[in-house]
Amino acid sequence: MKKYLKLIIFIITGITMILSTAQGQGNLPLVKIIATGGTIANTPTGRLSVDTVLEQLPEIAKIARIGIYDYIRIGSSEISIQNWIDIAHLITSELKNNPNITGIVVTHGSNTSEETAYFLNLVLDTNKPVVLTAAQRQRTTLSEDGSRNLFDAVRVAADPKAGGRGVMLVVNEMAHAARDVTKTLSYRTETWNSGDLGVLGLTDTDMIRFYRKPEYRHTSSSQFRLEGITMASQLPRVDIIYAYADAGPELVHAAIAAGAKGLVIAGFPTGGTPPVVTKALMELQNKGIPIVMGNRGGRGRIQSTREFISADNLTAQKARILLMMSLAHNIPVDEIEDVFMNY
Repeated sequence: MKKYLKLIIFIITGITMILSTAQGQGNLPLVKIIATGGTIANTPTGRLSVDTVLEQLPEIAKIARIGIYDYIRIGSSEISIQNWIDIAHLITSELKNNPNITGIVVTHGSNTSEETAYFLNLVLDTNKPVVLTAAQRQRTTLSEDGSRNLFDAVRVAADPKAGGRGVMLVVNEMAHAARDVTKTLSYRTETWNSGDLGVLGLTDTDMIRFYRKPEYRHTSSSQFRLEGITMASQLPRVDIIYAYADAGPELVHAAIAAGAKGLVIAGFPTGGTPPVVTKALMELQNKGIPIVMGNRGGRGRIQSTREFISADNLTAQKARILLMMSLAHNIPVDEIEDVFMNY
């Protein structure tokens, strides 16, 4: 009899613990993870599902309830404009259909994470935190960084103070603004840098500490939306031309011949190109083709009193996205520089 009594007590205790855990989980914020692959999910033997990755991080269950959408499993070099559009629509749908979601995390390959983040920063109409995260080192390898980055990304997405800061990239114990961050190193974990403006905050072990909000327009204050845009072919082609000593105009002409409706120039640090390239660009500008001048050095801004549209301090890869969206929304050429000053 005592034996059965002990068994009954053991079962009841187990059920109580399960119910208690479920009840505790029910009080936690809800974070949806949209997985796209990248090194953060990669091992020497192949990419893991998010479920498998989360099994290795039981601490996350103490921070948030997790929902998962395993969208794709590819490297960042394979990410396309179509993927950007799909991810944006996925996030919009998730937030619309489940208003209880506190925040969104997108796991992503590192090389193009800043571009995906900036695209989402322009087109998403939400004040809820949307956080991208990535990794430099594969899972199960020495000093892998993906576990901490994913852990911190969920922490930020679940944090009530994280809203209203636009799309963020959370990596290496820092929260970066999508507009400002750039990957600068090939393999070291301190690769992400926000240049002149610095990070939004830090994800230390004791707390998440924010220091600023972006001044420019983003997410809920953006004029760019994807209503009616579901295919990459609906966005105009914009190409990037790199300035270098003794460059000729051939690549400029080739880009236009290939169908580019606008060009972004990764110009010399002060904003310029060799004279023969400048001549070709001026001819195109006089025909109504928007030419945006950026800075191949990666720091500082292009002054707005030059011959071409200033990219301000945007990198060429992000200026391309903003010009693409400006053209898709039929912004007149003479108003595009104002867009670059505001985004």
